[in-house]
Order: sequence, then C-alpha cells, then structure tokens
Amino acid sequence: MEEKEINNPEAVEQAENGAENAPEVEVTPLSELDQTKADLAEQKDKYLRLMAEFENYKRRTAKERMDLIQTAGKDVIVSLLDVLDDCDRAEKQLNSSADIAVQKEGVQLVFNKIRTTMQAKGLNAMESIGKDFDVELHEAITEVPVPDNKQKGKVIDEVTKGYFLNEKIIRFAKVVVGK
Repeated sequence: MEEKEINNPEAVEQAENGAENAPEVEVTPLSELDQTKADLAEQKDKYLRLMAEFENYKRRTAKERMDLIQTAGKDVIVSLLDVLDDCDRAEKQLNSSADIAVQKEGVQLVFNKIRTTMQAKGLNAMESIGKDFDVELHEAITEVPVPDNKQKGKVIDEVTKGYFLNEKIIRFAKVVVGK
C-alpha cells in the first residue's frame, strides 16, 4: 500500500479531528526514492540504537563479571577468619605453656575446625591410598616395585592429597603407584 502526501494543512487538521465535511484533499504519491530514504533512515536509527544498547550491555556485564571475580572468595575468607583467630590463640598458648599435651590438643582442634569449615564450603579430600590408579584423578610421581601382585596398579602412597570442590576436581592427587 502506498503512502500519500497531503499538501493542504487545513485538510489534514480537519481529517484528524474527524470532520465529515472535509474538503477534497489533493494527494500526491511519495516518490519511491523518498520512501526508500525514509525507510533507510528509520533502519539506520534502529541499528544505531541497538548497537548502543549492546555496547551498554557488554560494559555492564564486564563490570558485573569483574565485581564477581573480585569478591568470589569473600565468603570462604570470612568463614576462615574464625580459624585464623583460633590459630592466633593457639600460637599464643604455644609460647606461654610448656605442657605438650595441651598444646597438641589445641593445635588438633584448630586443624579439625579448618577441615570442617572447608567441608562446609564443598571441599572434600580425595581418598587414594589402596585404590586403583586413575589418570583422571591421580598424577603419578613414581612407580615402586611391590611384592604382592594385588598391589600392582594401585596407589601405594599419597605425596599430595587431591581435592574435590562440589564434586569437581580442583587438585589432582600426586601418588606413588605399585609396579
């Protein structure tokens, strides 16, 4: 359908006001070139607005990502502050007390508290000793000969523990494998 240009402003006003007795208006079709130019200008405006909106979106998401990265470990660090306080108290106790049994018990309590805190955040130690060597979980440091054939291909010793964080491996266990 072709749009038409109205050359009489009074007729336009009467037509907009719904006048039934509006005089006949002289209508001339817009040239195809003018219509194409108008469409192009409209599309260009839409494109520029869309690009500006997309740039704003990219900037906003980049900022949000940086904020998230900077504060990602905050909850873990906050939960470990209690353990750090316990470490300070244990250190003070080690310097002032000569009773080894009390010192050992205090240090053991700090170790248990840090393990419990880390487990609450989703960290679990990997059990490797005595299990079959698995390249998906373990990193073999060395192989040692074993007298029992049942121990061949199994983890004999664990040099460094492996850990899961919410069922995802975050550190492979470094192990000694029986040969």
